[in-house]
Amino acid sequence: MSLEAAKSRLAECRLKIDDVDRRILELLNERTRIVEVIGRVKEENSLPVYEPRREDEVLRNVLEHNQGPLPPEAVKRIFERLIDEMRTLQKMRMQK
Repeated sequence: MSLEAAKSRLAECRLKIDDVDRRILELLNERTRIVEVIGRVKEENSLPVYEPRREDEVLRNVLEHNQGPLPPEAVKRIFERLIDEMRTLQKMRMQK
């Protein structure tokens, strides 16, 4: 592959990644809106933000449905971080 062809191919791939990133962001914001509802329900009923059993269920769900090429360890780390951010958001909303 020539250098020009390689540059063209990279530019094409990067445009696709930009599109995927926007779709991921849209889904993350959709998930966040749902988490906000969950946080309000928990607050109204004096339920704890941290629910380790539920977090285990979320991780199990995504790991069981992962068909790669992303390795399970990476999926777990990504979702652990996502869950942590959502938990932080719930706590912040409850403090307001």
